[in-house]
Amino acid sequence: MSYSLRIKKLCSELKKTDIFADIGCDHGYCTEYMLKNNLCKRAVISDISKESLSKAENLLKVYIQSGRCVSICSDGLKQYGDIKPDSVLIAGMGGMEIVKVLTDSYIPDNFVFQPMKSAKELRTFLIANNCIIKKDYTFFDDRFYDVIVGERSNNRQIYSEIELEFGRDNVLYRGADFKRKIALLLEKQQSYLKRNLSDSSRKKILEEIEKLRGFLKDEC
Repeated sequence: MSYSLRIKKLCSELKKTDIFADIGCDHGYCTEYMLKNNLCKRAVISDISKESLSKAENLLKVYIQSGRCVSICSDGLKQYGDIKPDSVLIAGMGGMEIVKVLTDSYIPDNFVFQPMKSAKELRTFLIANNCIIKKDYTFFDDRFYDVIVGERSNNRQIYSEIELEFGRDNVLYRGADFKRKIALLLEKQQSYLKRNLSDSSRKKILEEIEKLRGFLKDEC
């Protein structure tokens, strides 16, 4: 099986654990990676849609038959019963959907999240709930993706507003994919200036443009 760059990136962030869960598992490729490489003793695949879950069940049927993988049709972690994963992957949901999953259940010991939007809101929730974000960066594979890797903790991590908005690793290291994303955001903001705007709206856009230019010049 040849994985996409996105799947390879996500798999590279998954570490050895006892019980691994892939919530909203899609085709189940990340769970296959965990099982094939003996990175977990047991795995759980779940999705709110039985039809969607069947794709992963088909890929992982050998592991399901052997008892190493359990398939659960579940809204987040709600239907997991006595199974409590140590490590959880949630990829492809919106940031607020991920927040809801965690609010309705619990925050796992270790997690890898790939929100499709509302990454700032997800970061804010994690920080407020004493999580330590260990990696937080952007990569490109046909579109831009954010990856947030971390763990539950008893300590409060401090994130600046700019880090909440863009991700700490992006702010600190300015990777090529992140700079490309910023350049496109800059073009979009500049296009707004051609519209008939109020003075206050124009001022906000100009401030945003200056902030984005600062990122490209490594000034923030």
